[in-house]
Amino acid sequence: MIPITEYAGKDVAVYGLGRSGLSAAKALKAGGARVHAWDDNEETRAKAEAAGIALSDINKRDWQTFAALVLSPGIPFKFPQPHRLVRMAEMTGVPVIGDMELFARAVQALPERARPKVVAVTGTNGKSTTTALIGHILKQAGRDARVGGNIGTGVLDLAALHSNAIYVLELSSYQLDLVKSLHCDVSVFMNLSPDHLDRHGGMDGYQAAKMRIFQNQTDKNVAVIGFDDIYTQSIAIGLSAKGPQKVVQISSTYTLGKGISAVDGRLYDNQSGKAEFVGKLDECPALIGRHNHQNAAAAYAACRALGLDPATIMAGLRTFPGLAHRMEAVGELDGIRFINDSKATNAQAAEQALRSFKNIYWIAGGVPKAEGIAPLASLFPNVTKAYLIGQAEDAFAATLNGKVPSQVCGSLDRAVEAAYRDAKAAGEPGAVILFSPACASFDQFKDYEHRGDAFRTLVHGIVPASLKVTA
Repeated sequence: MIPITEYAGKDVAVYGLGRSGLSAAKALKAGGARVHAWDDNEETRAKAEAAGIALSDINKRDWQTFAALVLSPGIPFKFPQPHRLVRMAEMTGVPVIGDMELFARAVQALPERARPKVVAVTGTNGKSTTTALIGHILKQAGRDARVGGNIGTGVLDLAALHSNAIYVLELSSYQLDLVKSLHCDVSVFMNLSPDHLDRHGGMDGYQAAKMRIFQNQTDKNVAVIGFDDIYTQSIAIGLSAKGPQKVVQISSTYTLGKGISAVDGRLYDNQSGKAEFVGKLDECPALIGRHNHQNAAAAYAACRALGLDPATIMAGLRTFPGLAHRMEAVGELDGIRFINDSKATNAQAAEQALRSFKNIYWIAGGVPKAEGIAPLASLFPNVTKAYLIGQAEDAFAATLNGKVPSQVCGSLDRAVEAAYRDAKAAGEPGAVILFSPACASFDQFKDYEHRGDAFRTLVHGIVPASLKVTA
């Protein structure tokens, strides 16, 4: 844990007691603050009490006594409208911050020589894999890397601050909305596509939130930026011209004149202006597909910025085990592979998996995003048949009509059964049953992890134990 001493002896409201809120409450309590923790959900409150956090209904407190409101990133801050407690804080002059801001202030409060390194990763897609990949490479190289934030462990639940440590943090746009003091030694901005627009008032607000990852960087710091979409291309060019930090462009689409390129499965370092071959990415079994090659290029750039040599980084790329629910191989039977890509909650994320395979029996659906699956039309030839579930099934069937045979299945269990039956009957080599929903999960599941676990369980009901693949 990282104790937060800034508010020792002061009253602090904590609202939202999920992973980040609970860790913030514990860190503040450990640092001597009087914590007033609350969540509107009774089950969540019970879990917080079981974790040793005393509850205090902040709806009924005198807000003029609070030194700060620590807001869970899942609670609306600005859009579609501020939560009632955010409005209460604003009316009484109480600062609204998040757990990442508490971490940032704790780091900045240390003498410069005692501060750890901070590597932060954001983007619409790929940030979890890239964060985990950077952490893996650093640990394999013997560095004291602590991985968390929006992935795995809440930032304040990580081991205490130490000058030799490197904190590798995934940051969501919701978390970035609540930071002011964060200073990144290395910032990584993977890509940008429309997502969470209701929470940011549109694309401009979403981009602005993501851009906060660069604030407070100096000419001693590095910004790693993807060059594979029009948004991040513009950001990379603009920051290269105006920003104080060094900008390293990365791409899995283009051979860059200067930067890091992962093209046709080969990784090149061209930061000096002369392309140097680093290694073959087809030797990295957990990094299949162009999107994972972008992740590899970003991780390579970040680790080079931290002083690792190319051979050491390549060794880490080869041994990376991958992450659950991200093109995770969960079984193979009768020559048919089952791939769990439940983390694909929008079309751009699903695009990466559809691009990586042929002869796909595609299971898709859930709560649709605004763009639906129409942007994936160029990849429909890779799909043999689609099996549709959830709220999106009728809309997706309409999009696929006349282009890809589809079947409305309603539920995931029926989709898996139908896809396996059809793939087995076809008997064609290289068939892939791909669960890449291109949708949020909340119509039928708690989250993408619950959804992916359900898929894995269904597959393991089909595939004999001796043939199962575990993450």
